[in-house]
Amino acid sequence: MHLDRITVDPDRMGGLPCIRDLRVTVAMVLGQLAAGRTHDELMSDYPYLEPEDITAALEFSAARLGERTLPASRPA
Repeated sequence: MHLDRITVDPDRMGGLPCIRDLRVTVAMVLGQLAAGRTHDELMSDYPYLEPEDITAALEFSAARLGERTLPASRPA
């Protein structure tokens, strides 16, 4: 996994998960992919992105979607 490429800093981009502490959020990468942009197009538009960065954004999102919060049980 490439999750070490995802950084969260409360002082950068409002604390949103970013790629390698850049001003590129995971959500931006996912939004571009969802809009039909290819990996090559993303890397052309953002030349500082690496293929592993895109993979990390996808892995991070998949891991977050697998999380869930269960309500605490109520006393009987």
